[in-house]
Order: sequence, then C-alpha cells, then structure tokens
Amino acid sequence: NLSIKTGLFKIYDYIWQIKFGMQFKHPEILYALLLLLIPIIIHLFQLRRFQKVDFTNVAFLKKATLQTRKSSQIKKWLTLLARLLAIACLVMAFAQPFIASKTALNTNKETVLYIDNSYSMQAKGEQGPMLSRSLQQLYDELAGDARISWFTNNDSKKEVTQNDFKQEVLSIPYSDQQLDPKAVLLKAQQFFSNNLNADQRLIWISDFQNYGTVLPDTTNFAIEVVQTKAVNISNIAIDSAYIVEKNQDALELAVTLSGSGTLPENTAVSIYKGNKLIAKTGVDFIQNKNTVSFNLEDPDDFLGEVRITDAQLQYDNVLYFSINKNKPLQVLSINEGENTYLRKLFDNENYQYTEQAFSSLNFNIIPQQHFIILNELESISQALNNALISFQKSGGGLLIIPSSKADINSYNTLLSQLQLGSIKAPATTVAKKITQINFDHPLFKNVFEKKVTNFQYPSVNSFYELNSNSISVLSFEDSKPFILQQGKTYVATAAFDQDNSNFKNSPLIVPTLINMVQQSVPLPKLYYSLGEAHTIAIPAQLGQDQIITLKDSTGTFIPLQQTKANVVEITTTPELDRASNYEAQSGDDVLQLVSFNFRRSESNLRYHDVSNWNGVSVYDSVSDLFDSINEANQVNSLWKWFIIFAVLFLLFEMFILKFL
Repeated sequence: NLSIKTGLFKIYDYIWQIKFGMQFKHPEILYALLLLLIPIIIHLFQLRRFQKVDFTNVAFLKKATLQTRKSSQIKKWLTLLARLLAIACLVMAFAQPFIASKTALNTNKETVLYIDNSYSMQAKGEQGPMLSRSLQQLYDELAGDARISWFTNNDSKKEVTQNDFKQEVLSIPYSDQQLDPKAVLLKAQQFFSNNLNADQRLIWISDFQNYGTVLPDTTNFAIEVVQTKAVNISNIAIDSAYIVEKNQDALELAVTLSGSGTLPENTAVSIYKGNKLIAKTGVDFIQNKNTVSFNLEDPDDFLGEVRITDAQLQYDNVLYFSINKNKPLQVLSINEGENTYLRKLFDNENYQYTEQAFSSLNFNIIPQQHFIILNELESISQALNNALISFQKSGGGLLIIPSSKADINSYNTLLSQLQLGSIKAPATTVAKKITQINFDHPLFKNVFEKKVTNFQYPSVNSFYELNSNSISVLSFEDSKPFILQQGKTYVATAAFDQDNSNFKNSPLIVPTLINMVQQSVPLPKLYYSLGEAHTIAIPAQLGQDQIITLKDSTGTFIPLQQTKANVVEITTTPELDRASNYEAQSGDDVLQLVSFNFRRSESNLRYHDVSNWNGVSVYDSVSDLFDSINEANQVNSLWKWFIIFAVLFLLFEMFILKFL
C-alpha cells in the first residue's frame, strides 16, 4: 500500500532529522536501502559448503583447518560489512542529504529594511559618516533575485528586486524627518503579508537617537538591528535667532547656540548678507554663555545667514533668516463719529490711512483694505453689510465701534452673520470702569512688563450688553465685555465719543488698535521650520492667472495659495525640503522674502541602549548582520562525503579480499 509506505518513510525521515539533524533532497531514493538485503541473503544462504574428508592421524591438520575456517568467517563478515556500508553510502549520496536550519528551509521569506536617513546619521563613525558607510555596505552585501521592501524617513518602496534597490541605495539623501520606534514598527507591519508561516524579518539600521520615546513592544516578526555609533558625540548647533529690538535704521539680532559632549572654549559665529560677511563674534561656552547679539544696520530686505564651523553634524551649522521691509497696511475708517484719534494713530508711513464719511462711501475701495473701522455708525445699510461680510470672508480685519444712538436691528444683522452674537436693546446707562485686561491675549503680548493693578483705567457712561461666546479682550469691573474678538473681527460694546467714554484718551487705546491692525496681516517670521505646513500671508493683489512661486539660488517651488482681499495666503507643505533663503515672486516681481531651516531636534546626540530591547538581535555593522543571515540560511550538502565514504569502503573490501 503506497500510503503505508509513504507514512513509514516520513517516520523514517523524521527520525533521521531528530537524531542526525539531516534531511534529504530526494528522500524517495532511500527505498533503495532495501538492496542491502541482497548481500545479506547471499551471505546467509551461500551454496558453497565445506565437505569433511577423513585422514589418519591428522591432528595437526585439523588444528590448521579450524584456524583457516575461523579466518575465512571473519573475512566474510568484514567483506559483507564493507559492501553494506558502500551500498548504503551510495544510496544516501543519491538521496542528496543536507543539514539546514528551519530558517534556511523556509522558502517563503519576507524582508523589510528600514534605513534611518535623519541628519544625526551625518555623524562620523570609525569608517566615515555613518549613513554613507551603511549604504555602501548594503550595496556590497545585497545580491540575488530575492525581492525586498524598504523605507526611510521620507520614502518607501515595496517588493523591489535587490538590483533595483542597489541602483537607489547610494543616492538616499538625508532628511530632517525622524520616525520614532513605534512608527517604524507600524510602517514595517504594513509591508509584511498575513502569511503566518512566512519567515518575516525587519532589518533596522539607525543610530537610535533618544527622544524619550517608548521602546518597541513584542512583534510577530524578527527584528535585527544595526546600531551605528559615532566616534565623537560632541556637537555644536545654531539653535535659534530672534529680533531683540528694531527701529527704522537698525535692529538687534540675538543668536542662540546649543552644544552637547565636549565643547570648545570659544566658537566663532558669523552673519552673512548673501555671500558678504557683515559681523562676527564668539560664544564662550566655558562661561556658560550660549547667546550672542548683533547690531544690523539697514535691515530692510535682508537675506541673511548665521554660520558656525563644527566638524561633527553639518546641517545645523547654518541658519537662514530674512527681514522684510515694512510695507504700509491699508486702513479704512468709515465715519459718522469723531475720528481725530484714528488719524493720529494711523496717518503715518507705516499705514496707508483712508477715511470716508458713511454718506459718501466708495464701496470699490473696501476689497483693497487690510483693516476697516466702523466708527460709530448709527445704522448699517444692507449694501455695507454685504460688502463687510465679503471683506471678512476674504481675510480682512474689522473693528465695529457702535454709536450711542445705534440702530440695534441693523447692527444685530451684521453681528449675527459675523458670529459675534447680538446686542440687547437698549443701551445700559450706568458708568463703569474698564478694569480687566486680558494680558494673555495676543493684542497685549509684550505690551506690559507685568500685570498692572494701579492702572489709570478708562470708563464709559453707557454700554450695550451682548449675548456672545466670543473672546473678551477688555472688560468692565463686573466682567462684562468692553471689546470682544472673533478671528480678525472685533466689536466694542460702547461708543468712543467724548460724551460717553474717555477710552480714546487712554494710553490703552494705542496698543489695542495698533495691534488689531498689525495682526490682521501676520508679519513674516525670521524663518520657518521645514517638515511642517506653514501659512504665510503675502500682501499682494494678483491677476486671475498669476501665481506666487518660492525661488532660491537652485530652484523654484510652487506652494498652495489662496487669494484673500489684498493678500495671498501661501501654504508650504512638507514637500518643501530644502533649507534656504527664498524670494516669493509673482513673475519677476519680488513680493516678500521667506527663509526655511531644518528642525534642530537632530542636533542632540543622545542614543538608546538597544541591547536592552527584548526580542531584538543587535549587530555592530551591516556586514556582521549579513554574515549572520547567510550563516542562518546556509544549506550544507553532504552527498560528496557519502561518495567519499562509499569509495573508501570499496577500497577496504578490496584490501580484505587481497591481503586478509
């Protein structure tokens, strides 16, 4: 019965594997071992037999005959043994025995490779930059037709041939992004199939910079780690830059440096405008001073770089920054009340101030403004209401100062559409002081050195009560709001005229109204961080087919953009990955200067101790890892040895027959 024979053979093969750790490529040939019965049968049932011949007085001959028969029996048993072993070795050789591990026998292998190409891998190891050396070793070690899935911090490929991988591996660039351990495991899991019998392996090449992240949990695939190690873990980085003080002709720029490891006594810090050296000084780390200041003259339209010299990480040795020339903001005052105080605040070179009476308002100039002030209008017409709603939706700023004789219904129509609530009619004629200042509000950031309690508070004689969920900027002594804010829209609950309030004579009105206008168009920062989405407002009025591009010395980038009123909001995505100074251009016109830098999180050279991670095999280099993998996948063929032994046993048989 074939099934019985197959079952017996499986049992036999299993015994061989357990006892000898040996397996066969063609186990069916082992049935030929039954041929061993033939020489045994011939030996046991041979036809030649000794015949007794009686002689007289042949005691000596009997003794010699006995010895000859004993020698003949030994010779026959040795010959039988040699033949059996020779035949067994030949059969075993044709069955092609081999020794291999379970990993080597599993033909369903899935390998995922993660290469940490973050900037901390710029650090120099024993044989050069850690990333470059690891990539070169990968190029040298990988060979064959097997497919591999791989990913970096900013790129990934699934099931590509090793030859295709080798064409890309040496050109993998550095990235300012960094995946934490949990993100690496989650992404690797996406590349593996659901085959539970597959031999799944994650190869993880990184310096394992320590961000305080949680170590990986136990996974259903093997993790083999190559932790690259820097020879020197000292590093100096330009951490940040900010403006301390600015006026029309100069500004004070502060630069902060950070360091780790063994630091030099002094590090030179230089400021460049383009390729021209503007200023240079030093940071004295011995005295724990890591901030220096520079006085920059004529700072308008300044494309600058802060540079240091440090042999360890290179990416954090330059910080790009840009300072734009202040452009006048468009401010429109629509008046039915007294507006002298507004003219004093905004009629200067920092603003393009326009004032118009409500009765002769030119609606065509509304979309061109950055900020509009409704100065004590008694009623808001439907036409003005529609124009203001459109202006607000397009990103403009608005301040509503009601009249003491306001038409409540027309005001509520506008406030409702602006989501600022509604006014309770009529006005409450009770004198109140404006005593509560929201010091945490952006309007008052850096205005007060401390929270004042002895301020000469302004007051009102009457005010409107609002049902609103908006943010309170200034409030009365009973916590009822005086000025509310919703986005870029503000509403006062009392008239500013002289008969009702002395607020316009208070010092508090200056930062309040000035910052309302300034923050209606966010001023560009010195620089932005790459790898994040940023929305930047650029004052410009573009035609229908015009776009804004970001251009530096090596290329251009087209950001997402949306036109609002007389500004264009551009949004940079993580695809912008080149640290540089850029010009925001429309055609050949430079609208604004913008700078981008890599994040400095990679500059701190602190590392995990991966030897403490459970279920992880750790190697010192890529070469060591692949030596271990090749050893685990090695199949040792034994058929040559059995051929050799078969020949030896045949020679042994010939020796017995001839000499014994």
